[in-house]
Amino acid sequence: MFLTLPTLLTWARIVAIPLIVGCFYLPWPMEQINLLSCALFIVVALTDWADGWLARRLNQTSAFGAFLDPVADKFLVCASLLILLDQHRVDAWVALVIIGREIAISALREWMAQIGASRSVAVHMLGKFKTSAQMAAIVLLLYDGELFGLLHTRVWGTWLIYAACGLTIWSMVYYLQKSLPAIRAKAG
Repeated sequence: MFLTLPTLLTWARIVAIPLIVGCFYLPWPMEQINLLSCALFIVVALTDWADGWLARRLNQTSAFGAFLDPVADKFLVCASLLILLDQHRVDAWVALVIIGREIAISALREWMAQIGASRSVAVHMLGKFKTSAQMAAIVLLLYDGELFGLLHTRVWGTWLIYAACGLTIWSMVYYLQKSLPAIRAKAG
């Protein structure tokens, strides 16, 4: 299951991360860099939907794919946040909250799997909203310009990344609460 089409799309998402980062080292005008990095991010983010859809449609779901997919998402979000932090488009505390939550929940999921309680931290709709808000905010912040002469994407992206940060904290609390009974049972 390492080389199925869905898994290859997931690998492509990981391989594309340096391309997005590399945009900011090109000797081009910032507007072109913003547009290219934003377009690459959108294409790469869409592979997240495509690989899951293809895996189900082609009956090629696998434990390896289920492991690799969220890892690719976390790499993409964390790398993008670091770029935005470097470009002064996101506050350090926002990046720290989002990246810290990803590390904490990944560790929690690993621990819960070891004690046989992984269902208590299964993906919830709240986590999906969090991811959607993060992805949309990152798109707007990477673009960092006027859209259709009406909308300055940094302003909207900043408000959306704050909302994503709130959802990040909320979803972390939710997963911790869901796992607490299993943690208490194993600790006692």
